[in-house]
Amino acid sequence: MDWKKEWKSLAGLTAGFLLCFFLPLGWTRFDTSIMEALHLAKWYAREHVILCLLPAFFIAGAISVFLSQASVMKYLGAGANKGIAYGVASVSGTILAVCSCTVLPLFAGIWRMGAGLGPAIAFLYSGPAINILAIILTARILGPELGIARALFAIIFSIIIGLCMHFIYRREEQEKANEAAQLPTEEPVRPLWQTLLYFTMMIVILVFANWAKPLEDSGLWALLFSWKWGITSVAAILFGALLALWFGVKWWKIIAAAIPTTLVAFLLPQQPIVAFGTGIVSLTIITTSEKGELKEWGGASWGFAKQILPLLFAGVLAAGFLLGRPEHEGMIPSAWVAQLVGGNSLWANLFAAVVGAFMYFATLTEVPILQGLISSGMGKGPALALLLAGPALSLPNMLVIRSVLGTQKTLVYISLVVVMSTISGLLFGALYS
Repeated sequence: MDWKKEWKSLAGLTAGFLLCFFLPLGWTRFDTSIMEALHLAKWYAREHVILCLLPAFFIAGAISVFLSQASVMKYLGAGANKGIAYGVASVSGTILAVCSCTVLPLFAGIWRMGAGLGPAIAFLYSGPAINILAIILTARILGPELGIARALFAIIFSIIIGLCMHFIYRREEQEKANEAAQLPTEEPVRPLWQTLLYFTMMIVILVFANWAKPLEDSGLWALLFSWKWGITSVAAILFGALLALWFGVKWWKIIAAAIPTTLVAFLLPQQPIVAFGTGIVSLTIITTSEKGELKEWGGASWGFAKQILPLLFAGVLAAGFLLGRPEHEGMIPSAWVAQLVGGNSLWANLFAAVVGAFMYFATLTEVPILQGLISSGMGKGPALALLLAGPALSLPNMLVIRSVLGTQKTLVYISLVVVMSTISGLLFGALYS
């Protein structure tokens, strides 16, 4: 046996043995952290996978099958008009209102279809960062100056970070643009307006199925929240009709898919997620049983799910173990965090940005978390730094971005977000000290 070739296996087995041998079971904080990791994974599975990720996987799969590469390259490609490309990408969050994990399949979809690195990164950052409801909630609870700063800096960040990524990898981007220019022009299977309407229905379903409850029970946001499942249902009906009219799905299949979904909705009116899940299963059956582009759609969606889901759950478990959940501690005591983010020093802002980058925030949860930290002495500068880094990044998010872009680009992107969040926190803290 050649031990020179076997040393890696031996080292791995030895490390695994030592880990099990010295596992600190019985230590209260360790045991609690294990439970926090499992609680966070359970919550994530219940609240985000069915309503957020599964629709996002189907949208990402549809991007790679139904949206022509020429269209993506024209508006978001490396050689596209910068004003249009970054303008569209930077304000996407106002439409999507998704978390840092839900945006990943959509980002992977447009990246694989040829979007330039800069616009794709701008989309990746802005998707979860520029959430109108979150910004309004921030202004109402944490103060209007913090809400306005969050909105302005998030839009500016998405453009600057995208432009920085494009500049750093400009040679690679130029080669990509040159290759795209040589691609043959594809004849679209159907008119662009039909494809856009089809995507619009899926985005409406994704957005309203995840529409969060606002702080007050009156006003436009509260009205939309009360209608969320009605709007989602109408969009789903129209979506089914489009599949039959423009994509060749038999009407009897659409009706067969609608019947169990409708029955579950009436039988379990307090559990709309069950009906939503039934609809997802029905759509899966349709796409996998059809031929041609619909079967490709199902296969592409499954490809994204297979790549992204394991990494997300691994990241969620790690984030829960280290940082816990809101009002529940993991291995890192929350008191340490509160002590380290007081004032407006460089260290306080950098620490807030780094913690925000690694911690997982579901949509809107960052506001009550920050409210508690501010009441414990957190400065306004570090609060903004965490707001700018937190919703756009997370440990699960980083793992998936690495699988799409590679290690180097991922590290550069994370560094840009953390550094710019830190600088913004310093400036904001100095202004409102």
